[in-house]
Amino acid sequence: MAKPRLTIDGTTFRDLNGNGRLDVYEDPRQPLEARVTDLLGQMNLAEKAGLLFHNFTFMTEEGTLLEGRSPWGAPYSTEENVFGKHITHEALGNMVAPAQMIAWHNAMQLRAEETRLGIPMTFSSDPCHGAGHRDLNNNANVHFSAWPQPIGLGAIGDEELTQQFGDIARQEYRAVGIHMALHPQCDLATEPRWARIVSTFGEDPHASARQTAAYIHGFQGAQLGPQSVFCMAKHFPGGGPQMNGDDAHFHYGREQVYPGGQFDAHLLPFEAAFGAGTAQIMPYYGMPLGTEHEEVGFGFNKSVITGLLREKYGFDGVVCTDWGLITDNEMPGGTFWARAWGVEHLSRHERMAKILEAGCDMFGGEECPELLIELVESGRISMERLDVSCRRVLRDTFRQGLFDDPYIDAERSLQIVGNAEFRAAGENAQRRAIVPLHNDAGLLPMHTPRKVYVEGMDAAVVGRYATVVATPAEADVALLRISTPFYPRPGGIFLENMFHTGDLTFTPEALAPILTLCKTVPTIVDIYLDRPAVIPEIRAAAAGLTGSFGASDAALCDIVFGNIAPTGRLPFELPSSMEAVRAQKEDVPHDSENPLFTYGHAVHWGG
Repeated sequence: MAKPRLTIDGTTFRDLNGNGRLDVYEDPRQPLEARVTDLLGQMNLAEKAGLLFHNFTFMTEEGTLLEGRSPWGAPYSTEENVFGKHITHEALGNMVAPAQMIAWHNAMQLRAEETRLGIPMTFSSDPCHGAGHRDLNNNANVHFSAWPQPIGLGAIGDEELTQQFGDIARQEYRAVGIHMALHPQCDLATEPRWARIVSTFGEDPHASARQTAAYIHGFQGAQLGPQSVFCMAKHFPGGGPQMNGDDAHFHYGREQVYPGGQFDAHLLPFEAAFGAGTAQIMPYYGMPLGTEHEEVGFGFNKSVITGLLREKYGFDGVVCTDWGLITDNEMPGGTFWARAWGVEHLSRHERMAKILEAGCDMFGGEECPELLIELVESGRISMERLDVSCRRVLRDTFRQGLFDDPYIDAERSLQIVGNAEFRAAGENAQRRAIVPLHNDAGLLPMHTPRKVYVEGMDAAVVGRYATVVATPAEADVALLRISTPFYPRPGGIFLENMFHTGDLTFTPEALAPILTLCKTVPTIVDIYLDRPAVIPEIRAAAAGLTGSFGASDAALCDIVFGNIAPTGRLPFELPSSMEAVRAQKEDVPHDSENPLFTYGHAVHWGG
């Protein structure tokens, strides 16, 4: 049941505390810091502890609070996992249709209003707008407008468009109750084997910095407020230079290395994020080797979080760790170890204390406030230190206007999500992101009607542009869509199987049918570049070659058949061999020997 309302001077306010009077924190007429101080003074230890956890939550398909099993298969109780632990920040573990999602959001806020102090829920999400190729890096929501992946925004290189994307995504997020973006990913794509390149803006630090600032301006607006989606820029101080390209989610990828001495270059996009006013920061899992900093994961690293982030850059916003630094989890097939790199020997209590002492505020992917309560009750962590982080967290909740009105107007919001204007803007961006890599045969664009054989595409879509035939022998030209190869580790569990990792070359068995088709009929090949593929054989055999970063078949056809002239440029280089990949330095941009295509490459033609 909603708390009672109070009317003062003709204005009605919510009496969140249910005590028949209006406390300072309930009154939007009061200064921000006064409201924060008032609420903080009323909170007990359990409520403060819960405030500092940020985990996943789930909803039913019908838009009700989940009590049972999550879509991931584990037992889950909203009442126990969220409200029983006083947790107020949750990332969305699943999404449903907008009307049901809005109903769930409002039900969660109503349940939050029923708690002792009525602290509203804050919901966050990973990226949701990437066209196609749904994977770890892209929680594509078909109800939203569809855009190229962030690496595609880097290929376009237009800050105004990137800000437009952020503004549209902001409106769609807020319409369904998402208040915080667990992005942008400001990391540099300097290590071509890394599995998370697709969510970066590319490998050049200056270009990435410009894109980062535009992205945050779009999501947050000119200033943080009730219409903003707050950005949690990640992964400070740059998660790209992974040793041998292995990812720090896993123990074999825990080391970040700087053989080229470029630690500071990876900070440039974050400097742009600070300039744009990013609300929050997430450090990565990796532990730096060969630097001035302690060789422990960044979330435990006091010289990085306090010394660099807090003191050098003066950042006083919320710092939330990446997910799962404290607790091991048993998964089908084995244990998903806590990413406590460099401090594996510490107990859970000790890991939590080291994170707070490093200068972080929130524990991502954890829901164990009882450990924090024990640390405070034992005197290991002072209440004063707890209050510093709680103050930062509450400040953002107030600035988003959630204490004043946390609910969504469903009728209005359903007109926003995925509307025609937003979808058209996303579709235009998909086309602009496509990069023409070569056109040696001069076939592109194909204005003359052709008989076309297609693989990896919807023949019905291509049929709107040309005559589709059943075999290569009947065709004048073939259209083939492929993706950058990847090779999951044998015996991988849980997230390991979702990472596009390993070598960037096609196996002989995978390459053979591609080359055979190219020899049989002039073939235009489009490759989805979530990582920089090594494709010298395909480059030599294909009559034409394009690179895409999240584009529909119709988007590609508009480029191939000349309805739209391509404008994208490579946001990273394409190496000529795996030998060159292994020889390049993990922290240095576009430094492989004799690349097949250089950074910024494109061969543009008229529409």
